[in-house]
Amino acid sequence: MTGAVGILGGGAWGTALALVAARAGRRATIWARDPATVAAINEGRQNPRLPGVPIAANGVGATAELAAAAAADVVVLAVPAQTVRVVATQLAKALAPGTPVVIAAKGLERGTAKRLSEVVAEVAPQAVPAVLSGPSFAGDVGRGLPTAVTIATGDERLALDLCRVFGGPTFRPYAETDMVGVEIGGAVKNVLAIAAGIVSARHLGASAVAALIARSFAELRRLGETLGARADTLMGLSGLGDLVLTCSGPQSRNFAYGELIGAGGDRSAPHPLVEGIATAAVARDLARHHAILMPIVEAVAAILDDALTVEAAIESLMTRPFRREAD
Repeated sequence: MTGAVGILGGGAWGTALALVAARAGRRATIWARDPATVAAINEGRQNPRLPGVPIAANGVGATAELAAAAAADVVVLAVPAQTVRVVATQLAKALAPGTPVVIAAKGLERGTAKRLSEVVAEVAPQAVPAVLSGPSFAGDVGRGLPTAVTIATGDERLALDLCRVFGGPTFRPYAETDMVGVEIGGAVKNVLAIAAGIVSARHLGASAVAALIARSFAELRRLGETLGARADTLMGLSGLGDLVLTCSGPQSRNFAYGELIGAGGDRSAPHPLVEGIATAAVARDLARHHAILMPIVEAVAAILDDALTVEAAIESLMTRPFRREAD
């Protein structure tokens, strides 16, 4: 597979992926709603949302016309998870049948509990949904630091082709067909990273952080396997790998938001790029529906709903009934 890549989303992540495609020898076109972002990329050769990362003139361009980016051989959805339905609906009007649409957002749709690939399949049936996920910060990827991710789609050959589209000396994609595992790992780890940020802000110690990550992974794996994911996918880059990265520090927006909560900061401002906020209640409701124990997710959702204080949440987690670790 050769040719052009269209990136829908002019934020840091979309820009970083455009640079990845350009380094792999593709022509990348970024669609952005904001004319100032388009001008900054085309004229200033930088994106203020990805500061300090120059954009080469011979591989990346920007446009305010969605149809121009949609005409590419591969389209990437790099918009916030809760806007995927709206953007994919617009995309469907300009998309050629059989075009791979690579979803680079991580979340579950609020209101439907659908995975984002299910949303794309619903509103753009001519698309071939794929998912790109894994431990990757936009700044690292944009600067060309070594990164490994997973690209999943139902057709293994197409997944490998997409790896070749984006793969390069510093960006290593691995092919996968378990879309459920890749998407659940990417979505739920955002909720768990909020918990990690709270623990960090409360200075509960390295032992507490390690315990939280281990028990968080148990919850992620429990939900994923119940929904049909494979254990080896959840143990891989898009599951455990992404969880560890996102729980590692404030470069993660979800971790930083958890720190804000833990420090008692003002949460009244909207945070559309903190994907764990919307996903928390969805993951909690899925767990309840399937009778799965996910006490950390439950605690985060309750804190976000102002139904539980941080202190009460910590106490509830530490005083749960004793049980086998594997249960």
